[in-house]
Amino acid sequence: MKPPPFVYHDPTTVDEATDLLGRLDNALPLAGGQSLMPMLNFRVVLPDHLIDINRIEALSYFSIAGGLGRFGAMTRQRDLEFSADVMRAFPIIPEALTHVGHRQTRNRGTFGGSLCHLDPSAELVNLAALHDGVLETASRGASRRIKMADWVAGIMTHSLEPGEMLTAVELRSWPQGHGYAFEEFARRHGDFAIAAVGCLIDLAPDGTIAQAALCVSGLGPAPVRVAKAEQLLIGERPSHEAFRAAAVEAESLEAATDIYVSGAYRQHLARILTYRALERAVARGGGRRAA
Repeated sequence: MKPPPFVYHDPTTVDEATDLLGRLDNALPLAGGQSLMPMLNFRVVLPDHLIDINRIEALSYFSIAGGLGRFGAMTRQRDLEFSADVMRAFPIIPEALTHVGHRQTRNRGTFGGSLCHLDPSAELVNLAALHDGVLETASRGASRRIKMADWVAGIMTHSLEPGEMLTAVELRSWPQGHGYAFEEFARRHGDFAIAAVGCLIDLAPDGTIAQAALCVSGLGPAPVRVAKAEQLLIGERPSHEAFRAAAVEAESLEAATDIYVSGAYRQHLARILTYRALERAVARGGGRRAA
């Protein structure tokens, strides 16, 4: 199928793009196009105006300094996957990106595009929630910072206002030597995940868990931080009992049933994947060195 007719716009600055979004009715921005183009072809969306933001150089960057990572909305997933700086500060990002479609998908797909499309099982959406991300937006003459917890307004629905666009994502890095793991289950590699779990672990010098983050996606419209499981882990020594208690908390999350699998099956996957992620994250975590 071919996309419906629309007027094409090709801005080169954020100001140009936000001006177009602010004054044109039924306008959509085009980032990597890995989700939007199929939706256009299948008539899922019918915009009157398409605003291509690929030539806005100010949106294609990332920087990591002082424990903070800033990623422009047009940063290509492939660039993050092979960056040595990203691997040092956010090693879970390259690992999770290996699950995103295939190489061609990651060559074009962008960080911001994934966050705006908001597929419930999207890997980068999970990681933004796992790192307590903050999203920066721009509109004509204004800007906002939105916590990831407030970004999801519903199934595949973000909280951008009319005339507003995502410009950057801010993630706080974890201490050097932290453990990490991303576990995902899909029917075949490259498919959308049925369930996925992101895990970060920081071990104290005495070997106990000083900090933990667990995020489960695929169960509902948004990734869910398993806060109770995180609290259960802090202060514990890594063990089968500690991991199992955290995994049971993940299994208790509400999960949707669809034409592919039942909610009970998604809950089962949440438990299994959480346990596996904790095992791998702890095995990788060097922990803090004693003074």
